[in-house]
Amino acid sequence: MTDKTFKQAKDKWVADFDQTMPADDVRHNRSGIEVKPIYTPDDWDSSRYMDDLGFPGQAPWGRGIYPSMHRGRTWSQRQLIGLATPEEYNTRMRKIVDAGASALSVIPCNSVYRGFDIDEVDPVLLGTCGTTINTVEDMDICLDGVPIEKTSIALNDPSPFTLLAFLLAVAKRRDIGWDKVTGTSNQSDFISHFVANHMFFRLALGGARRVFVDHVAFANKHVPNWNPVSVVGQHMQQGGATPAEAMAFTLSTAIQFAEDCIARGMEPDTFLPRFTFFFDISVSFFEEVAKFRAGRRIWARVVKERFGAKDMRSHRFKFHAQTSGVDLTRQQPLNNISRVTTQAIAGIFGGLQSMHTDGYDEVLSTPTEGAAKIAVATQNILRDEAHLVDVIDPLAGSFYVETLTNEMEEQILGVMAKVEDAGGMFEAVRKGLVQNMIGESAMKFQNRIDSGEQTLVGVNKYVEDEDASVDSLPRPAADVMQRQLDRLKAFKADRSHNAVDKALDALSRASADETDNIFGRIVEAVEVGCTNGEICARLRDEVGYGQPLVAA
Repeated sequence: MTDKTFKQAKDKWVADFDQTMPADDVRHNRSGIEVKPIYTPDDWDSSRYMDDLGFPGQAPWGRGIYPSMHRGRTWSQRQLIGLATPEEYNTRMRKIVDAGASALSVIPCNSVYRGFDIDEVDPVLLGTCGTTINTVEDMDICLDGVPIEKTSIALNDPSPFTLLAFLLAVAKRRDIGWDKVTGTSNQSDFISHFVANHMFFRLALGGARRVFVDHVAFANKHVPNWNPVSVVGQHMQQGGATPAEAMAFTLSTAIQFAEDCIARGMEPDTFLPRFTFFFDISVSFFEEVAKFRAGRRIWARVVKERFGAKDMRSHRFKFHAQTSGVDLTRQQPLNNISRVTTQAIAGIFGGLQSMHTDGYDEVLSTPTEGAAKIAVATQNILRDEAHLVDVIDPLAGSFYVETLTNEMEEQILGVMAKVEDAGGMFEAVRKGLVQNMIGESAMKFQNRIDSGEQTLVGVNKYVEDEDASVDSLPRPAADVMQRQLDRLKAFKADRSHNAVDKALDALSRASADETDNIFGRIVEAVEVGCTNGEICARLRDEVGYGQPLVAA
């Protein structure tokens, strides 16, 4: 095809298109990038293949971090399970594994997230959103029958990481070396909690920063196959950030964490291979694919050019992703199955390493067993029936996808530059810059919904008089929760109070001594019977209570 032929054909198409479409038909994705009706070689030149794409497992890493990607090894299927008591968690977990989940996630009760034991809060609140895990005994019951030396376990475990301490204590009880323990502290990102998930923010900003670095140092030395860092973009995107902003804030946070670890004296190639990322996948399909591809390229350049990392494992942008609960609706909830499927395909085509698919009823409650099984089956169908794993990065070379990836990268870098100008991510969130940007984006998107510009099926369009009802998970039975409270009381009575007092005092001293490792003292404390609430309370006394900034 000659350039003249191409131009003639394009000019004719433009004329025909203009006759059939209104002049004001301008569309934008959630990140504000204009989406044109058609993309051609004028938008992306395939001669840039090696600059923009290359091959999987090679720079610039746009096509994935492993040579065989999902064709050689599919993503880990993680279903987030949080249910009432440890016994009930264990029962549900076994069923989910039988349904096809290949790795575990542990979601604690909201009381645990807030840093309290279950005997410190109103019993009616217990176990409604997660599992009541206050002690090493609770963790042992949760993982009964689980070969933890062979199973990757993700812990929703904000600072000061008591759940990991419990897990390590269980491993010691079972005579399993800590080098056999694998998984991720997938709520280690205290910055994302400060910005957008206040329930997780337990300690003052500076104290959380200290505990975080101690946690990374301890894990690198004693739990070498554990991922102590999960940089979380999910919270910020669910809080209202656009996909481009969420990726930018996540990468800026990762840079901040890397600089903090280097300041502690760690070498980049000793800790960067264990950096992981956690993202939201919205229903904006192509935008999400482009977000992940652009983020992968940017991170590889940052670790090479800014931190001088030479180990190729440091360059890998390993990420878990969860289908977005924010996109799910209470109205016509069965439609959420279609939304989750679309989101999951975007994550797969974006090159994720691990995925959680939401239950269609997750907007109503902790998923029911039936909804959780459908969520797992969705991944199985996409992998085994739809054959989405056969071709690596199948959207590569699309004029639209490559153009959008480059445009997303440009937007991401622009936001990162604003954070850098503010003094880095720690200072940017301390000053409220990030919170204000997220708030503005959230308001813009809500205005699009309110005006009808953005369709939500069943909410502002295609509305039915009566929504199809689905059953939500009932509250845990009062007698079941009472037995859990009784067990905690007995646990506290049977331990050595002298040993508990000494361990908590050692934790206090470590908080005031930069040469001591706070997380190491937490591990020691749980081994002698200290609870989640006791450890969090002592650290709050020493480093300050978490008070997130509410930006105007």
